[in-house]
Amino acid sequence: QVQLVESGGGLVQAGGSLRLSCAASGRTFVGYAMGWFRQAPGKEREFVGAISRSGSRTYYADYVKGRFTISSDNAKNTVYLQMNSLKPEDTAVYYCAATTGYIDPGKSAYDYWGQGTQVTVSS
Repeated sequence: QVQLVESGGGLVQAGGSLRLSCAASGRTFVGYAMGWFRQAPGKEREFVGAISRSGSRTYYADYVKGRFTISSDNAKNTVYLQMNSLKPEDTAVYYCAATTGYIDPGKSAYDYWGQGTQVTVSS
């Protein structure tokens, strides 16, 4: 069992940056690939990006590629989502998730989810 807690959300102006953190407890997440998803009001939860168990591979959705970066610190059991050049359309609740499988853009692949953190980008 893995518990995930996101933090770092907030209000930022367009063009600004935020770094989200996802701290894992219960079990080390070395055995899990980690994903980030987001959900805007009235919309489906969508894939943002993911990082492999080793941290050596990342995969991003096209709409964040080049702006967002995922990294992990296994010693701290924490995964990060660095978000740069933020746009109003990035406004959403951001969730981290863990899977015992491989990097996957599909929600159903993930076994554990955090409670989410709100990111609001003003224009």
